[in-house]
Amino acid sequence: MAPEPQTAAEKTAAFEKVLGRNPHGNFKEIEASRPAFDPSPKFTYVQTPQPSWTFGSGANHLATSSPDQPSTEEPKETKHIVIDPYSAGRPSPFNYKLLISAIVPRPLALVSTRSADGSVENLAPFSYFQVIAHDPPLFTLGFVSPLSPSSAAKDSLRLLHETGECVINIMSSPFIEAANACSINSPLGVSEWVVSGLTPVYDCETVKSPRAKEACFAVECKLVHVKEFESRSKPGQTSTTLVVVEGTRFWVDEKAINEDKNLMDLEVYRPLARMAGITYGVVREGLELQRPDFERDVGGWEGYEKLKKGQEERLKGEKKE
Repeated sequence: MAPEPQTAAEKTAAFEKVLGRNPHGNFKEIEASRPAFDPSPKFTYVQTPQPSWTFGSGANHLATSSPDQPSTEEPKETKHIVIDPYSAGRPSPFNYKLLISAIVPRPLALVSTRSADGSVENLAPFSYFQVIAHDPPLFTLGFVSPLSPSSAAKDSLRLLHETGECVINIMSSPFIEAANACSINSPLGVSEWVVSGLTPVYDCETVKSPRAKEACFAVECKLVHVKEFESRSKPGQTSTTLVVVEGTRFWVDEKAINEDKNLMDLEVYRPLARMAGITYGVVREGLELQRPDFERDVGGWEGYEKLKKGQEERLKGEKKE
């Protein structure tokens, strides 16, 4: 019986083997059969799916249509199944595979960390990442590993906890291949800066970790909170570590920011999104929706009561069916 892998790199390799993230045989052959990447940075705005939508209308017509044959019918009843993430015989990687295909799109952070003596540097991509507040600027990073023992901790987690700082570089199209290369299961001591060819810049004002020159937007961060969570599939073992960091400086490509320094130009920024498996999304199209006002758009309490009555009648009709 083979011994259970101990290091973070070994555990990652074992996890990937079970997961089967790549659905293809020879990926390069599949990639070669696809259309070439469109380098145009043009960002296009389109209408919402149903510009005539009104309050209380529920789902739009996409609920009953196919891409080539839109429908104006009422949404048909859908049947859902329930999945117990801890059901007998369900491998933990199945939950991972399901969640990363369902919780999409996800923002992508390329996190730079550095040891206190500067001898070890790490650069790793994260899609378990999110901004959660602006005052102060707070971000979360999810590590699928315990903090201790140190041999089991992800390199980025160990270094972040050791020094209390990092740099979050937001991934975009111009360096997607290099950023993806940083996901390699390298052992401690191997620099992803070297593997990826990305350029470390040592000019941060509040942290010693370098930022990536190629990143259009980067944030210097200080550690705020660390919380470990026990595995449900392997009780007694720590499987996940949540980290909260605070942004202390923003670095922005001057071509990508407006005069007020409060809005990014998406045609310059060209951000990416993480989808399922090995799939990334290129952000090239958007739609705009105004935030509604209760008095102006709903009609205040009088309008609300009308919507409520209409909903009650609709639900009664569905129960009869």
